[in-house]
Amino acid sequence: MPGKLVTMAALAVGGMLLSKQMKKRGGSRSSSVEESIEVNVPASTAYNQWTQFEEFPKFMSHLEEVRQLDDTHLRWRASVGGKRKEWVSEITEQVPDKRIAWRSTEGIPNSGVVTFHHLTDTSCKIMLQLDYEPGSVDEQLADAIGGVRQMARANLKKFKQLIEERGVETGAWRGTVTQH
Repeated sequence: MPGKLVTMAALAVGGMLLSKQMKKRGGSRSSSVEESIEVNVPASTAYNQWTQFEEFPKFMSHLEEVRQLDDTHLRWRASVGGKRKEWVSEITEQVPDKRIAWRSTEGIPNSGVVTFHHLTDTSCKIMLQLDYEPGSVDEQLADAIGGVRQMARANLKKFKQLIEERGVETGAWRGTVTQH
């Protein structure tokens, strides 16, 4: 009996915290995630690998496919909570070895920026900021309990492992996209 009471109390407290988290957003359904990781490769190597968008499914667990349509447009397909999601994004700014910014133009509303910061000749810090709008109740719940943040953190760790094991990038796009 005491075990059931503890479980019920924990569920009640969790429900109250979740309710507060969801109310905090008010009318806005937009959320943000900021994560960073230090990687033991030069900033140029990390940046060059990041420009290989079609390889993202190798380190982003929810992605099924990324197809580069042209220098600034990408088509994404992912499985989110067992449901297929697709969207098109546009790179709105790209500065070699420094930053890549994007926004969706079709499908799931999202935008963000990833920046690359030189630490030493053999290491850098990657910082990711992602803004998105959780759609379904399941997505809103996952967002409220930090699921998207955990996924972003795990994906950055997988990228770190991928690039550090290779030591070199598999390709590079060194073009510049002027902010718009």
